[in-house]
Amino acid sequence: MTLSNLLPILCAIALCAFLLHLLFSAINRRHSCRIYRIPEHNGISNEKNSLYSKVSIYVTALSQAEDADFSNLYAKNSGEFFLQPDSNHAIKDSFLGTTVWWKHEAPVSEKAFLLQIKKASKPGFLRPYLQHVQAMANEGEARRREPRLHTNASGNQWRSVPFKHPATFETLAMDADLKNKIKSDLEAFVKGRNYYQKLGRPWKRNYLFYGPAGTGKSSTIAAMANFLCYDVYDLQLSNLTDDSDLKLSLMQTSGRSILVVEDIDRFLGGNLAGKGSPSFSGVLNFMDGLWSSCVEERIMVFTMSSENKEVIEPIFLRPGRLDVQVCFPHCTFPAFKAMANSYLGVKDHKLFPHVKESFDSGGVLTPAEIGEILMVNKSSPSRAIKSVINALQSSSRSCKLAVNSAGNRAGRGVGFGERQSSPEEGSPENCGVIKREVQSVLELKKLYSFLRLKSGRKLGFQLNPS
Repeated sequence: MTLSNLLPILCAIALCAFLLHLLFSAINRRHSCRIYRIPEHNGISNEKNSLYSKVSIYVTALSQAEDADFSNLYAKNSGEFFLQPDSNHAIKDSFLGTTVWWKHEAPVSEKAFLLQIKKASKPGFLRPYLQHVQAMANEGEARRREPRLHTNASGNQWRSVPFKHPATFETLAMDADLKNKIKSDLEAFVKGRNYYQKLGRPWKRNYLFYGPAGTGKSSTIAAMANFLCYDVYDLQLSNLTDDSDLKLSLMQTSGRSILVVEDIDRFLGGNLAGKGSPSFSGVLNFMDGLWSSCVEERIMVFTMSSENKEVIEPIFLRPGRLDVQVCFPHCTFPAFKAMANSYLGVKDHKLFPHVKESFDSGGVLTPAEIGEILMVNKSSPSRAIKSVINALQSSSRSCKLAVNSAGNRAGRGVGFGERQSSPEEGSPENCGVIKREVQSVLELKKLYSFLRLKSGRKLGFQLNPS
């Protein structure tokens, strides 16, 4: 074969080799990946790498983690299960049309996550993807974290235990409309970070719960904490020595929490406050001053054991200090029906009209009192409802007898032929006693009329204009 005959064959071979080179180069560029290593610690400082913990939460929450060939299965104290991918087993994820792979390596030296991204991915893909990972991890962390209950047993030092209160909005004996209003307000608060920043206001929300003891204020706070998965800080103002102690306690709290101050009316009235306690102005600054914004995403709840919130200074109630005010009165008939359903599994009963009549006649009981009656008689719904009717009728009769008896004593004057009072009986001390008795009777009459009017009234929800 001559050279002239071989030349076309050699040219064809060279052309095929060149085309194969181009093809393999394109395939290699398309399938080659950039690899990013996310170690557990930051360099030589041995500080925890926050991105590592966020990636761990994100990867274990991926649905593809359950389909992996080999994964480690763990359980928390709460009974919740979660997966941890084993070393060298990749988990696929996609974001904005781009596919990535996660691998978790656990050598003897240091744990790390490996992120593999194709070189042919869109430019600038890494940063928005990592922001997505962090945002999803924050939401997952909020759902997985175990809330804790903190208290300042002595001074500004906090101690905590796991928060195990089982109350939820579904189990509360509360008007359905009020439940929805509180839940909607909480949801708007949680999602309102950008809105608060736009307004230049601290990301916090202050509530006032007022009403007699046993009307469900503490249970509602527990339901709020479980609904948001927030920690609870039970602040005892009487355990603090001064305003500086109050500020230090505030600095040691964390975000995503509910700070509770109970019986604020007793403290502001001077019954709990003393020489070694925070001042009135210190408490006001703690509510809406500069120190109130030292922690983001926090809810403050103040409770009062009185149904009349006007017993405290109006400066405490002004908009900006209290955003939402909720009244918790004595139990009403709709609340009783909700409790009967929860405690007895009874949605309707032939005795319900008698219960309603007892409420309308002036029967006054708190949800806690009714709940105790229902629990004691849970084996017999009819007996339980009859016991509630008897308790309501007894409270109504007692109130009427007390009003009538005291009213007769206070309203009786000195007529002709009656003995005049002695000098001792007319002394300033006895006159003061009589005046106080008359005033107490008048207040009792007003209270009785007030309760009769309110026995069928729904719980109050007041949202300040701010």
